[in-house]
Amino acid sequence: MMPGGLTKARPATEKIQEIADKVRPQLEKEINERYEKFEAVEYKTQVVAGVNFFIKVNVGNGSFTHIKVFQGLGGEDDLELTGYQTNKTEEDELNYF
Repeated sequence: MMPGGLTKARPATEKIQEIADKVRPQLEKEINERYEKFEAVEYKTQVVAGVNFFIKVNVGNGSFTHIKVFQGLGGEDDLELTGYQTNKTEEDELNYF
């Protein structure tokens, strides 16, 4: 993995779903909406002073949300939602944002 660059998209794993689930309340509070469905489908990573996870999440009704989660050097307890893009489709590519 090249430091600073994004990896290729990969299918979401159980670990990626756990990361998405941990920041879900933060996202729902920020956008003032509750999702019935919140299923991670794919992700990319970027190595920085920690790791940025770019995760495509199926939120139901054919709608997707892209979330950016920073995991600091403290590990799985050091997660922060640092960005999001709503109103995405299944075909929309995960890109840096």
